Formats: sequence, C-alpha cells, structure tokens
Amino acid sequence: MRNRTELLHGTLDLLILRTLGLGPLHGWGISKRIRELSRDVLEINQGSLYPALYRLEERGWIAAAWGLSDEGRRVKTYRLTPRGRRQFEEEEAGWQVFTTAVNEVLAGGAGM
Repeated sequence: MRNRTELLHGTLDLLILRTLGLGPLHGWGISKRIRELSRDVLEINQGSLYPALYRLEERGWIAAAWGLSDEGRRVKTYRLTPRGRRQFEEEEAGWQVFTTAVNEVLAGGAGM
C-alpha cells in the first residue's frame, strides 16, 4: 500500500500553478504530472481538481481552451496566464516561509 499525503488547505492552487508553469495541460494531465513529480505521493482526485481549476480560471490565473488530446478526444487545456505566474511567485514565497517555520518548530522539538 502506498502512502498518500493529505494536502494542506490552499496547497492545491500552488501545485496547479506550478504544474501549468511547466506547460499547458488538460485536467487529467495536471493530476498525472503532480503525481509523477511527487513520486506518487500526491494524488489529486477529480472532485478536488476541477473545482480548483474553475476557481483559478475565474481569478484569471489560468486560461482554458478546447482542443484535441493525443487520442483525438476533445479536451479542455489549461495554461498559466501572466497574472497566474505572478500569483505563483507570491504563493511560492509564502510556502517557503511556512515550510521554514514548520521545520524550525520540528527541529526545536528534536530533544523532547
């Protein structure tokens, strides 16, 4: 059985923005790329992914267009917008501060 990690609230947006920063993808491709990049630790289900994609699109951080998959099926492909790139940079900086703080707390508890 594989270990799966629950995503912290708000982390999904950061992961999607980063993934689309690597290039446009359709929904399943985004989920697959996150899983691959995390070495099968993070798995995003459709019930979380698509509402997040719609929310990011409404905010203007990603844009969508209809196209064809490699198999010839009609798919909605998402890409990062310039606003989304700026948002990613802000969220990534916040994430770095957060993870550093958590690591500091964990290191402080090492002798307990």
